[in-house]
Amino acid sequence: AKILLGLLRNAESNAEFKNLDTENLTITHIQVSMAQQGRRRTFRAHGRVNAYMNCPCHVEMLLEEKEEAVDKPSEEVKAKKFTKKQLAKRRLKVGGDL
Repeated sequence: AKILLGLLRNAESNAEFKNLDTENLTITHIQVSMAQQGRRRTFRAHGRVNAYMNCPCHVEMLLEEKEEAVDKPSEEVKAKKFTKKQLAKRRLKVGGDL
């Protein structure tokens, strides 16, 4: 948890540097994946050697500014345009019971 808090602080300072509003930032994506293991040795008593391995990871975090909601303007209702073929089909459906 300490590492993620450090990443968030770093992301906030990066946003300030890029002149973004830090109050409107939201996390849109976060991903943790495995990284290559580091292999070291630790020396023990009586000439023995044990493996000393760690399990690092890659943390990917995307932050975006929340956009303000804008009301959509009302659009005018336009009359639908039909081709002659479409009009002929409509006339058949209406009076086509022979």
